[in-house]
Amino acid sequence: MLSIDGCSLTLDDVVRVARGPTKVRLAPAAAKRVDAGRRALERILASATVAYGIKTGFGELAHVTIPEADARRLQLNLLRSHAVGQGDALRTDEVRASLLLRANTLSLGYSGVRRDLILQLLEMLNRGVHPIVPSRGSLGASGDLAPLAHIGLVVVGEGQAEVAGEILSGKDALARVGLKPLRLEAKEGISIINGTAVSAGVGALVVHDGLALLKDAQVAASMAFEALRGSPVPYDDRLVALKRQPGAREVAANLRRLLRGSEIIPSHKGPHRVQDPYTLRCIPQVLGACRAALDHAADAVGVEMNGATDNPLIVDGESLNGGNFHGQALAMALDQVALAMAVLAGFTERRIARLVDTRLSELPAFLTKESGLNSGMMILQYVAAGYASENKVLAHPASADSIPTSANQEDYVPMSMAAALKARQSVENAAHVVAMEYLAAAQGLEFLEPLKAGVGPRAARAFLRRTIRPLEDDRPMAAEVDQVLGWMRSGSLVAEAERAAGKLA
Repeated sequence: MLSIDGCSLTLDDVVRVARGPTKVRLAPAAAKRVDAGRRALERILASATVAYGIKTGFGELAHVTIPEADARRLQLNLLRSHAVGQGDALRTDEVRASLLLRANTLSLGYSGVRRDLILQLLEMLNRGVHPIVPSRGSLGASGDLAPLAHIGLVVVGEGQAEVAGEILSGKDALARVGLKPLRLEAKEGISIINGTAVSAGVGALVVHDGLALLKDAQVAASMAFEALRGSPVPYDDRLVALKRQPGAREVAANLRRLLRGSEIIPSHKGPHRVQDPYTLRCIPQVLGACRAALDHAADAVGVEMNGATDNPLIVDGESLNGGNFHGQALAMALDQVALAMAVLAGFTERRIARLVDTRLSELPAFLTKESGLNSGMMILQYVAAGYASENKVLAHPASADSIPTSANQEDYVPMSMAAALKARQSVENAAHVVAMEYLAAAQGLEFLEPLKAGVGPRAARAFLRRTIRPLEDDRPMAAEVDQVLGWMRSGSLVAEAERAAGKLA
């Protein structure tokens, strides 16, 4: 059971809830803060103070005063009018992450909502009520309005939701698991939709997956390094430490662990080349830079997950208007993830290209003994190049764009949802390239037998070979790439390498 308090949610917590059976509850201390925040809001309601989104319209309509008798209707109208999302529905784990993040930020107690609203979100999460949330339509300010409105509709028994694989009306979905629609009170509609929970929820999963992929990228790179008979001198800590680049020393240390016990490295001392190409020599610097970008994104997502992100916020008994909902920092960080994945995919593809080029690898052409009759792994590199090229397009920053909305009242928006979806696609594309490097590098090592690679690449290759045999005559390899991707998603290949080499940093 995970207790949320608004300020201590981690990426691992999000993944455990989004992709697993972990139940969630509201921490007692947070519940008290929420109750106190609601009492403060009710005092504002009872006063003559005009408060945005509580006694007024929204956006450019903030000048329209709403009678107290219409306070509830105002909040329901907000959900209905803003639920205009389009495109493919978000995945179940992304919806679950979004529900968790919205509940967590509300639990700080600055939104003025009742405890009942947070408990409804958590019970939907715990009982498997997953709103159908279109992926397109959010600009990241004022938060993820359209997608969160689709979540809010299910809270009140409208919209659509998935329960145990079946899509139902919001009302039927709640009834299926023993829940009732919640009747919104003042400010609760705007508190549901005004925040970055969806782009941050998608972003949290993307960053987690990107960090996991980075470990696979290092294991696959160590295999290619051995097949290409690289020199480990550039990974010497005495050298790498002379430049204080975040991530580089950790990657170099990982490579030293993975390559320990290599029989291939001593076999070509002389050296094999005066200097290796950048895609071998600069692995710590390049993948270290990717790691630093992902670490920065993890920090940015952590801020969004554990901050009060709606508007207005109830602080010291006052309703304060501000811009905590604005996802600019999140969008820029997720754009950095897409850039990191363009670099990772392109860097990896270049080693695949080197492996299949006999002039550069000194291995059989296209990693097959009978080239000409067989094309070997020729097209593997084509496909990798396609993914790497697509990632260059996806590296264009979503956060560099803005289109004014709400009659120019909301005149600069961050596009954080576009950044999150783009980063998600970039990570998935890069994973395909790394999977192909695993296959090509494992094939390259076949031609260096009986010499053994370092303990990490040796273990990873042995794991692959339990299922995927060496390539002799041409055969379709699409299913084999999919198999490797499955092992990468489960962490099996990295776990196998770590059992032999030790935990990777």
